[in-house]
Amino acid sequence: MRPKSQAKPLSQETSCSFAAAPPQVSEWRRFRRVFLKRKVVICGVAIIALLVVTALFAPLLAPHHPDKQNLSQALQGPSGEHWLGTDHLGRDQLSRLIFGTRIALQVGVISVGVATAIGITLGLVAGYFGGWIDHLLMRVIDALMAIPFLVLALAFAAVLGGGLVNVMISLGLALVPAYCRLMRGQVLSVKQNDYFMAARVIGAGTCRIMLRHVLPNCLPPIIVLITLNMGIAILAEAALSFLGIGINPPTAAWGAMIHSGYRFLLTHPLLSFMPGLCILLVVLSFNMVGDGLRDALDPRLRGTL
Repeated sequence: MRPKSQAKPLSQETSCSFAAAPPQVSEWRRFRRVFLKRKVVICGVAIIALLVVTALFAPLLAPHHPDKQNLSQALQGPSGEHWLGTDHLGRDQLSRLIFGTRIALQVGVISVGVATAIGITLGLVAGYFGGWIDHLLMRVIDALMAIPFLVLALAFAAVLGGGLVNVMISLGLALVPAYCRLMRGQVLSVKQNDYFMAARVIGAGTCRIMLRHVLPNCLPPIIVLITLNMGIAILAEAALSFLGIGINPPTAAWGAMIHSGYRFLLTHPLLSFMPGLCILLVVLSFNMVGDGLRDALDPRLRGTL
């Protein structure tokens, strides 16, 4: 009788190859390590958190009412009562800066939210169905993208008029083309994957495929764009307010404060310098956080430390 063959043990070379495989980690742990590994990103998160806290507790933090006028104390320098001085109407500059964080945060969140909702919907429809729907929507988007963002926002603001609500709508509509174009490209990429074809083969409905399989896999670059556009929206609102088309007085807005203070730039530079510094810090913070999110959501880094 022939002896039974016995299974050979794994060779040392094969076991070493298994041991050399990189360790697998959870997505949350990998995201946290990549996102927080740079100090500039941590600084950006800290400044944004400070902005949110200041906006929520503005009535408690502001030493004076932001709209209270006292012409007898107009254009005063920094003092114990007014830490950053007063403007040409005698209003406390520090209090107006603190309340201006509410306007900045509100403009950034709502305008980007409007752009995200409209742009994602149009891009998802255009990329999924294709055909004449895709051609029609993309030609309109191409025409809008040919116009600079600030000029497009100025056009919408001129049509809708000034005021906080109209400014947020104008900025949201001006940001729509970027979200629509990015979403369409992501949908076209997702449609080439095997799980998309498998969902269609098993008979999944159109809405289920779009919302359960296509949309979640297109969100990472959209999230990065949202973070970056928050700073762009705040900067654009300041530009509109500086040009006199933005938020109407006496609402405390950083762009309007720069506009009213630039006339006294040589004698009282803090009236324009401090709101400009706030805008600079907030825009840089959102850009740094967006850059960190881009690295953390990079699919090439998934599954590794």
